[in-house]
Amino acid sequence: MHRLARFLIHLAIFGLIAAQAQVRGIDPAAVERAALEELAATKTPGAAVVVVNGGAIVFSHGYGVASVETGEPVRPEMLFRLGSTTKMFTAAAVVGLAVEGKIDLDAPVSRYVAGLGKSIGSLTANRLLSHTSGLRDEAPMFGSNDEAALGNGIHIWTAEFLFAPPGRIYSYSNPGFWLAGYLAETISGKPYADVIEQRLFHPLGMHRSTLRPTMAMTWPLSQGHDIKNGKPEVIRPAANNAATWPAGSIFSSAPDLARFVIAFMNDGKLDGRQVLSPKLIALMSTPHARVPGSDRSYGYGLDLSTDRGVKWVQHGGSRAGYGSLIRMAPSQQFAVIIVANRTGASLPKLAKTISEAMLPLEPERHVLTTMHSMTADELRRYAGVYVNGNSRYVLRASNGALIDGSGEGETRFTQAGDGFLMEEPSPGMRPPQKLDLISGSDGRIEFVFTGGRAYKRAD
Repeated sequence: MHRLARFLIHLAIFGLIAAQAQVRGIDPAAVERAALEELAATKTPGAAVVVVNGGAIVFSHGYGVASVETGEPVRPEMLFRLGSTTKMFTAAAVVGLAVEGKIDLDAPVSRYVAGLGKSIGSLTANRLLSHTSGLRDEAPMFGSNDEAALGNGIHIWTAEFLFAPPGRIYSYSNPGFWLAGYLAETISGKPYADVIEQRLFHPLGMHRSTLRPTMAMTWPLSQGHDIKNGKPEVIRPAANNAATWPAGSIFSSAPDLARFVIAFMNDGKLDGRQVLSPKLIALMSTPHARVPGSDRSYGYGLDLSTDRGVKWVQHGGSRAGYGSLIRMAPSQQFAVIIVANRTGASLPKLAKTISEAMLPLEPERHVLTTMHSMTADELRRYAGVYVNGNSRYVLRASNGALIDGSGEGETRFTQAGDGFLMEEPSPGMRPPQKLDLISGSDGRIEFVFTGGRAYKRAD
């Protein structure tokens, strides 16, 4: 072949590869547009974003403001409080102790923690970390600043803190992770915050991550906001409750979190060192519980799912003033990390935009669900009172549908496929709220499952 022809072919191939790389790369302008649009739509003052690809940070940026009062721009190195993405760190600490032979994940916690009630002491770390303990759910944002509050609160739990038999059903439980964190604290002989610092933050080089507010305030810190009178305002005083730290209270930055993510997706290796055990990562990433009404499962402190041809390992977080999202695709060595400064904000549309730009995802599949009325006998079977701690669903029959009258208004659900969908979703709610009704061994409806939590029939 003539040299010029070969050169032109090589040039064309190079151009094609370059074009594909550009398509699969980060377009800062597109990311900024998506970020600012979602910040405005959700009334979130600011957020920081980091993208990991191929074992390295390939994009890091802040958007919006760290405080609506000062107008200071968000910078990536600023600290945000995570919410429930903390759970993957609590799980990593407990599983790490198990890998070292210091705990049996299937042994009752009473083997390691003295003074617990019989029902609470019989729970296992496996049940706690997979949300199958049967413990009720709650998340009080304000409480004691004394770190002893974690153990003090747990020691007064009685059997009433269980709403369902252990192992019966997956149901998201923040208290389950309080107990898991206290288990790590007891076995290690030091406060939970020190356990996380010494087992994870220090070896991973997460030097600005902490559980302690008085430490977090010494570094650049984004203020937490909530919506009041239709606009974001700084939450003052800042929410803190040391009794709940293991479920959702880490302060960290997006670049610090990237160090954990890089190690997690690289069999525990970071900067040429083995900082996490591959067995720890495998145990956390293994499905330990099926999430009712879905094809999702839960590992230890991690949601596991397959979407658009990609296996995702992820967790979101929501707490007073803040929200977060850590979304990893280990097989593709890709992850997106988002931290935001408004209660519950995690910017999922932005995460989707970045994922679509970086990964060859399969087309989205939209399944049409036929909604239909129920017979009177079906309605009588489903109607009832369902409880989880202090939360409850009161379902009653009305004109071929189920009516949830638990709140201030009423929500109407109609049968759709194997579950029940809200007939008139709130503006912006995607997807609409879904209920799954789960039968016991006698065929009678035993649980309502919605929003990741189960409610046991009480009547």
